[in-house]
Order: sequence, then structure tokens, then C-alpha cells
Amino acid sequence: MARLSQPYSMDASLNPSFSLPPGHSGRGAGKNPAIESVEQLIQDISNPALRENALLQLSKRREIFQDLAPLLWNSFGTIGKLLEEIVSIYRYLSPPVLETASAVRVCNVLALFQCVASHSETRIPFLQAHIPLYLYPFLNITNKDKPYEFLRLTSLGVIGALVKADDTDVICYLLHTEIVPLCLRSMENGGEISQTVAIFIVQKIVLDDVGLYYVCSVADRFSCVTRMLGTVVDSLAGQPSLRLLKHIIRCFLRFSENHGYYYARSALPRLIPKKLMDGTFENVLRNDEVGRLWLQQLLFNVYGERSVSGQHGAFVQ
Repeated sequence: MARLSQPYSMDASLNPSFSLPPGHSGRGAGKNPAIESVEQLIQDISNPALRENALLQLSKRREIFQDLAPLLWNSFGTIGKLLEEIVSIYRYLSPPVLETASAVRVCNVLALFQCVASHSETRIPFLQAHIPLYLYPFLNITNKDKPYEFLRLTSLGVIGALVKADDTDVICYLLHTEIVPLCLRSMENGGEISQTVAIFIVQKIVLDDVGLYYVCSVADRFSCVTRMLGTVVDSLAGQPSLRLLKHIIRCFLRFSENHGYYYARSALPRLIPKKLMDGTFENVLRNDEVGRLWLQQLLFNVYGERSVSGQHGAFVQ
């Protein structure tokens, strides 16, 4: 895999030529009609009158057309037009006057960027072009209305697609561009699904050694992350979500495995949410063996044999 240059520069310009992935022929007899249809939709992005429909149709096909990302990336001017769509609604963020139709249109753009971020051929060029930075204003908003939640969630989906690669270069880029505070803001202001994706991103970051160092090596940073996770845990007591809860437990388990950062190690016992220790989520985790084992290991790592006795966990046996 290509490596990111240091520092992260803007030297990854778009390829001005339209090239197809290996194994695909040019236009001509016998060409797959589905490919021709996708190519035509990509060309339609350059036409303002046809762009909205093209974005909608391409976003619907991104899951079934595996070569869509290279086609989008290598077609002349397409990425620039997609960025124009994103930038065009910045002015509606403050004051918040964004309409749902405009948000949905940009979400279709973000869905295509998620496709590009997911593909092994386009992921690194996507980062080298600093395109994730164009999404950060959507993660920085505090408005909880539906149009803004759509933008928040879909933008998080793009970042989530990047971290799924388990690539340290990706983690380094995101840390350098301060994604963690934006994830914390999304946890604070987003709905359940946005919270889940934001915490998943943090989980993937701290599972990488570079990400663990970033969070645990600075006392204020570690406190901010753990306290926000604790706030989400408290909110789950009334409306539990197994998936969200497991991501949070996995983050704390990772922190409990840290042996190199004194503050994080010493502060963790008082920063673990009490509701993780008092059996609040016993019924939620009852039928999920992985979640139960993660929580049991977390409490054992932090409190040792005391957790087995029930002092710190009503259902940790």
C-alpha cells in the first residue's frame, strides 16, 4: 500500500485523464451495459441540470458496483464537482437554515466519498488530497435537527470507512487533523447511530498503538475522552443499545490494557462509569458472551480479584 508523505501535503493532485480499472475495456462492442450506465452517471455529475439525479443513482449503486471508487477518482473533474456540492452548503450551517432536501443531496455526495474512502486503491490518495477536512465542519455542528444529523452521521460514515482499514497511516492522519475532539462533539450532540459510529472511530483509533499513545499520554485528553464515554453510558441506562455499549466497553478495556502511561493507569479506576460496575446492563449483556467477557476482563484488569467478589460488578462472576 502506498504510504502517506510526511508532512501531509497537497501534492496528490487529481489525475486529469479518465482511466478504467484493470480488466475493463473502453467503450465499444460487448461492453457491460451496467458499466456504461455508471460511466454516464459519472459524466452527468459535471452537468448541473443532471447532477442531483446522478448523485442519487450512484449512491444507490455504490454497494453493488465494486469499481465505482476508482472510476470516480480517476474521472476528470468529478471529485472537484463533489467538493463544490459540499462547500456550497457551509453557509447554511451558521445560522442553521439548512433544508432537508439540500442535506440529502450532500449526503449522497458523502456516500460516494465513503465509497472512495473504503477502496484500497483510492483511500490513500483520498487522504493525501485532504478531502476529509471538507467534512469536519459537519462534525463540528451542535444543531440536532434532522438535516444536520444526516450530515453528521454520513460524515462519520466516511471517517468510519477510513479507520476500518486498520492502517496506522490513516490513524496518524486523523490524529494530526484532530478527529478525536470532533468525535467527542458528535457523541455529545448526535443521535444514537451517530454516537455509535463516533465511538467506533475512537475505538479503532485507540486499538492502534499510535492512537492509544495520543489519548493516554495527555491527562486532559484522556479525561475528556473517558468522561464523554461515561456520559454516553449514563444515557444508555434508560434506553440501552447493545452495539453502542459494546464499543464503549471495548474502549475502556483497551485503556485497562495500557501499562505505559502512568496518569491513564492511575486515573482509570475513578473514571470508569459506575453503571458499568453496578450491574445496570446485566440484562443487556446477558445474551452477548463477547460483551460480558470484555466487561469481566475490564473489571479484573482494573480492580483485580475484588471485582470477582461483586464489590465492583454485580454480575461479574
